[in-house]
Parts: sequence; C-alpha cells; structure tokens
Amino acid sequence: MPKSTQTISPEFTQLVVEQHEQLRSFVRTLGVAPDWVDDLAQEVFLVAWREIDSFDSQRDLGKWLRGIARNLVRNELRKDKRRHRILHQQLSEVLVRAPETSVEAEDWNQYRMSALRDCVEQLAPKSRKIVAGRYGDGWRAPDLADSLGMTATAVRQALMRIREQLKQCIEFRVVEG
Repeated sequence: MPKSTQTISPEFTQLVVEQHEQLRSFVRTLGVAPDWVDDLAQEVFLVAWREIDSFDSQRDLGKWLRGIARNLVRNELRKDKRRHRILHQQLSEVLVRAPETSVEAEDWNQYRMSALRDCVEQLAPKSRKIVAGRYGDGWRAPDLADSLGMTATAVRQALMRIREQLKQCIEFRVVEG
C-alpha cells in the first residue's frame, strides 16, 4: 500500500510533535521567507513520511530531517535559477506572442532590421566605422586594425562590445515598440 494512502502512525505523529519547532527554526536559518517556513516544514515531514522506511533508526532523526530540509531548499534554488533563464521577461513575452505566419514574420523581420538600422545610427562614429568595415565591406579584424590604427585584438573586443550594445538596443526597441 502506498504511504500516501496509509494512516499516519501515532509514532510518526509524535515525531512531528517533537521535531516541529526545531525544524521550523532550522528552516528559518536557511533563508526561507517567513511565510513559507511552515509550508517547507510540512513538506519535510511529508518527505520523511514517504521515506521513513529508509531511515536508519540508529541515526539522529533531527539531522535526517534537516538534511531533507536542505535538499528541499536546494530544489527551490534550482527552480529559481531556472526561472532566471529568461533574461528579459517583457522581451520574451513579446517574442512568444510574435507572429508565426510568413507575412507576419516578414513584417517582424523588417521591424527588427529597422530597429538595427536605428541602433547602428546611435553608435559612436568609430564604432559605426568598425561595423561598416566588418559587416558592410567584409573586412577581417587585422584589415580593420590596420585601417583604424588599432590592434586586431582591440578590433575584436570592440566588435564584441558593439554587438552587445546593438543587441540591448534592439531588445529595448522591441519591448518599447
């Protein structure tokens, strides 16, 4: 019979009564928001109930419960990190709603190209020269370096910064547009 359908034993109920306050205190020390301390402590006891058969009764029960609490907090941290995979929520919301038909996609591409042109216009003159030389004329970094009196490494680094600047500018325009 699965644990979820079994009646909780009086021994386990006693365990909860004995360990509840200490566990709540421990959960608070893990940086859990006060509103979630009771929920997390309850979840620890649910996990403990499901896994009680794997517990070695010779070991420290409080330490085992604290280990479960740590693992649950780790899981929350992982979930939180996953939520942060989206760098710009508003931009992602716009992109998710982006058109999928070819006509709408063409409009979308034109919009992005227009935003790119506007963003390039906002670059400093030297940055515009680097972009025009690299992407307009197809020059490589050593050629641009000779032309602009820079090192090839400096040109590559400038291109990285410019691309990031253009990316942010386009994202901003898409969100604002």
